[in-house]
Amino acid sequence: DLERPNRLVGTGQVSGDATGEVTYERLEGKFFLEQCFDLVHGGRAIKGIEVIGHLHQFDSEPSEEIRTRVYSFTDGMTLDSVYELEGDTLMIWGGEKGSPMHYQVTFSDDGKTVNGGWYWPGGGYTANMTRRD
Repeated sequence: DLERPNRLVGTGQVSGDATGEVTYERLEGKFFLEQCFDLVHGGRAIKGIEVIGHLHQFDSEPSEEIRTRVYSFTDGMTLDSVYELEGDTLMIWGGEKGSPMHYQVTFSDDGKTVNGGWYWPGGGYTANMTRRD
């Protein structure tokens, strides 16, 4: 089911409250996607990578959920999340599925743009993306 987030593969321009560029790429072996991001939000640079795939630990089967880990180069944070793609809606749940902190976007009919943003109790910001390739 890592084919479903394949809609993200390519380079996109981010607009809204966050601006910059993100690139999604399928990694060798096709078990993982990688996102590289270079963004500005609230005057603060946010740069790093995210590895997306199924959690597969020793002596176990791969997880049902698509899990991720973000590595932020600008502040040293590592963040875990769960990707969920149903129809034209992508949810990235902060930490665990159902978290109040989440990213929710909707794909356009042609799949080249996503509109939405990050949401959490008491806040959030828009982060739309238009794919260039």
